[in-house]
Amino acid sequence: MLGLTPLSWAAKGGHEEVVMILLGRDDVDPSAADGHGRTPLFIAACEGHEGVVKILLGWNDITFSTAAADSKMPLFRAALAGNEGVTEMQLERKKVNPNTPDEYGRTSLFIAARKGHNGVVKMLLERNDVNPNIAHQYGQTPLFAAAEEGHELIVKMLLERMDVSPNTADDYGKTPLFIATREGHEGVVKRLLSREDANPNTANKYGETPLAAAARNGREGVVRVLLERKDVNPNTAQHGQTPLLKAALMGHKGVIKMLLGRMDLNPNTADEYGRTPLYIAARNGREEVVKVLLERNDVDPNATDRCGETQLMETLLEKVHVNPNVVDWLGQTPLFLAAGQGHERVVEMLLARNDVDPNTPNKFGQTPLFKAAHEGHDEVVKMLLRRSDVNPNNPDACGKTPLFAAVLEGHVGVVKILLERADVNSNMRSR
Repeated sequence: MLGLTPLSWAAKGGHEEVVMILLGRDDVDPSAADGHGRTPLFIAACEGHEGVVKILLGWNDITFSTAAADSKMPLFRAALAGNEGVTEMQLERKKVNPNTPDEYGRTSLFIAARKGHNGVVKMLLERNDVNPNIAHQYGQTPLFAAAEEGHELIVKMLLERMDVSPNTADDYGKTPLFIATREGHEGVVKRLLSREDANPNTANKYGETPLAAAARNGREGVVRVLLERKDVNPNTAQHGQTPLLKAALMGHKGVIKMLLGRMDLNPNTADEYGRTPLYIAARNGREEVVKVLLERNDVDPNATDRCGETQLMETLLEKVHVNPNVVDWLGQTPLFLAAGQGHERVVEMLLARNDVDPNTPNKFGQTPLFKAAHEGHDEVVKMLLRRSDVNPNNPDACGKTPLFAAVLEGHVGVVKILLERADVNSNMRSR
């Protein structure tokens, strides 16, 4: 290590007797710093050697370190390590300012709160000159640090001081409550909400509330705690995304059940693209979530996004009040889309319903049979042809029939299936 004297080495190793021998010499400077400005006292404090610290503190004119070389003073180092003995000794010295921050703006209280050193935090808070609200360079206070790490006892100690606000936000608008909900620290959330001045709805700078953050991350315990409060709004949206929509997007079934238990929740609120929680869940194949959502009678299974698209799957088709013929902006029905994508199970379920029209064309005149033939889905073509009301010769807007589409794409299997039908016209011409 750069420039360490024998005294510094002895202090680093915690060798009290050696330290005493060296200090007994007139030519030994007890404050001689190394190349980084760290004195023997600084080094002993950092290493947590209480005996050496006591010995060095007994010398007159002892120096901690050169401030220009190292802003992390011995008190900060002791707080970081959770060394209560060294912390106490440092606090007893009149020259020590407990609020001195390091180069990142972190005070000794902040670092002890983040690390969960209960004894050090208690010691610091007993001092009248300790400011518990000094924030680091990104605006995070000691309370924020403790809340983020889930240190419930430290949060309790800080909240017992009325000069500590539970609502102080960092530079990104995150409050201690927001960060505790996001991380799922249920005990800390309860502690914070026990303060009457805590605002449970304060959103971060991007508009996300504590409830939305908890829902997005699947924090069931925290969601339950928040929903027990009548002043928590379950419908607050960020770019149209409610806590319910976020939970549906991530597939958090337990959270969704809790949210749906609030009768003031609107389950059909859409985001800025017109997508509802049900639409999002169905689109992402979250069948269990879809089932949970449909347990609420006020969930609209026919809701479409801004392009007019709806998301139908087996679970939705089991609901009698679903309209299976709803079309999107291109005139495509659910049967058309399922046939085009080769979803045989969905096609089968749709065709089993008497209210499904298998001949409904899109805006280009293409029927579900045309689409299945064009894409080469043999089994889907067979399913459609089993319906007696399917017309195998319906042409599109250009006069092309399903047979023409299959021939054009070279789908041999589909061509054979179609030609097995006596009513298929193999001589129809396109326009």
